[in-house]
Amino acid sequence: MPDKSRIFFYSLLAFVGGILAGSFFDIPKTAVLAAALVCVALIAIFFRKGSRLVNFKITLASFLIIFFLLGVSRYNAVHSKQLTLTKIAEASARIIDPAKKHPIKVALYGYITGEPATKGDKQQFVFLAKEMDALSRRIGINEQVLITARPYPKYEYGQNLKVFGEIKLPQNPEDFDYKAYLAKDDIFTVSYYPEISRGDFNLGAYEKIKIGFFRGIFKVKNSFEASISRSVHEPNAAFINGILLGSRAEIPADVKNDFSRTSTTHILAISGYNITIIAMIFSWFFLLFFRRPIAFWFSAAGIFIFAVLTGAQASVVRAAIMGVLVLLAQREGRLSDPRNALVLTGALMVFISPRILRYDIGFQLSFAATIGLIYAAPLIKRYFEKLPSFFNFRETFVMTLSAQFFVLPLLIFYFKNLSLVSIPANIIVLPIIPFAMLFGALTGVAGLILPFLGRLIGYFAWLVSAFELEVIKLFAKPSWAAVSIQFNWYAVILAYAAIIVFLIWLNRRNKRKEEART
Repeated sequence: MPDKSRIFFYSLLAFVGGILAGSFFDIPKTAVLAAALVCVALIAIFFRKGSRLVNFKITLASFLIIFFLLGVSRYNAVHSKQLTLTKIAEASARIIDPAKKHPIKVALYGYITGEPATKGDKQQFVFLAKEMDALSRRIGINEQVLITARPYPKYEYGQNLKVFGEIKLPQNPEDFDYKAYLAKDDIFTVSYYPEISRGDFNLGAYEKIKIGFFRGIFKVKNSFEASISRSVHEPNAAFINGILLGSRAEIPADVKNDFSRTSTTHILAISGYNITIIAMIFSWFFLLFFRRPIAFWFSAAGIFIFAVLTGAQASVVRAAIMGVLVLLAQREGRLSDPRNALVLTGALMVFISPRILRYDIGFQLSFAATIGLIYAAPLIKRYFEKLPSFFNFRETFVMTLSAQFFVLPLLIFYFKNLSLVSIPANIIVLPIIPFAMLFGALTGVAGLILPFLGRLIGYFAWLVSAFELEVIKLFAKPSWAAVSIQFNWYAVILAYAAIIVFLIWLNRRNKRKEEART
């Protein structure tokens, strides 16, 4: 019989499975309720009959199905939630006369939540609407709208605004579910080039504190980025800002393409995959100076500061939690210890935001990479013991191979691209990233204090970053560096089934070798 730890693990997996099923299939509430009642009845009948194995199995199966149904119910509850602005957008789409084109326009009052992003001749920002004009009076709402505005005037986080314009439902371009991409962050409506003016409503005490805190964080971040840009030539400055703070707006298109072809884009984006790798880099760096227990706390603090400086958005916070889990697993040094913590964290994340399980690429990649580092790395490490440990090469190789192994099916599914040079490119570039981050951080800080000192240290930051950019450019140059390949969901499931079977076989093989030695 499984112990309590395993029952807890299977229960959480069942709950997550229920949310996943709810995201793919429309399961009626009546069916969920009927199945739950049957399971409760089975538990009541067989739980009383003692501890016979068959009774226990029926009871346990019923118990797990209830958790599965709870997951389905949680997704249905979020998915079926009716929003005021969504209803308005749907009504506007129905009644617009193509000849007259008189859309429904509404006045919204709220503030900018998150950093505005400039993209060519436009800027976008998420607007949190707190009030809305309706029938000559204001009503309270609490919904997010993605606003697309002209490039000027520049808007800032926390600005109190009045937005007057048409509210629309987002439209999906070909081969991309844009509606789901926005929905995972609780954005269900958009507005293009509305009239924007100063708002006139009062914020609550909590929101004032929150806005003040993050406004200060963003000012520090912007000053830091500007300091690096003054001290280091482009595109190296944009690359350094990317690996330190996730800023990608200034990176040239050809450089981004090189990163894509070599599957090293994770270095530039503050995604779960990126922070998972950074967590390991932090750990390696602090282990040079401290024992493992102390290095763990320094590394966890480094990830927290890293997440705050990038704005502590939901996706970054989720990724940071996954990164800390990697460190925890590494500190414990055993495969089974972090298992429940990993699935508990994932279950909490999808409970809070159920849509991320299916639609948040960053969450999926971070989870897959973390599983690879926890489960695959210890199994394959023994096969690379002859590799040199100079500059932590052996550990970096195993770490990279394990993470790439587990994210590969998802990368192919989403990006329809397979990089044939990913492993060697990552192995060469990743060990240098800590030095680029170190010199980049010193450049930014020194440039804020004394510009001349910032430029002096910036030469070292430029040298390290130039080496990395040239390596990535070199690997991206061959026509065969990346090939086009497509996966559907069935292929993804089969790929992960094959990976799991392979790891089970490898684990048994390793155990047989250990038994033969003893």
